[in-house]
Amino acid sequence: MVRRDQRTSSELHGLQRREPSPQLSWSGFPPATKGFAVTVHDPDAPTGSGFWHWLAVNIPADVNELATGAGSEGSDDLPNGVLQLRNDAGTWGYVGAAPPAGDPAHRYVHTVHALDVERLDVEANSSAAIVGFNLRFHAIAALR
Repeated sequence: MVRRDQRTSSELHGLQRREPSPQLSWSGFPPATKGFAVTVHDPDAPTGSGFWHWLAVNIPADVNELATGAGSEGSDDLPNGVLQLRNDAGTWGYVGAAPPAGDPAHRYVHTVHALDVERLDVEANSSAAIVGFNLRFHAIAALR
């Protein structure tokens, strides 16, 4: 089960929405878990492929919570070794919701992926597609 804070976003302007990354905590992962990845995706963004708000990988297996703001740009609150990748706004770390004016409500899918490896073989400039490819082969559970 993944739990996140229930704050709602206020009126939003542009893709560079500055708000802290959400608090996330998780439990119930398989005993074989060697690491985690966290993703936040908006499948309703009018892009044809959705919009990636956050990709954080190489989270140690003994971590089961990320504090509010831990994934925000400039934060030092992530565990050592965690790699944040470029989101679809072109920044590293978390970027908040910013649906176009007049768009229907969007869903924001927060997922914690339990991995069979300690580290994914990706670099900070890897695309979300490359991360997804690696998650496909190393995720042993996904908690939403």
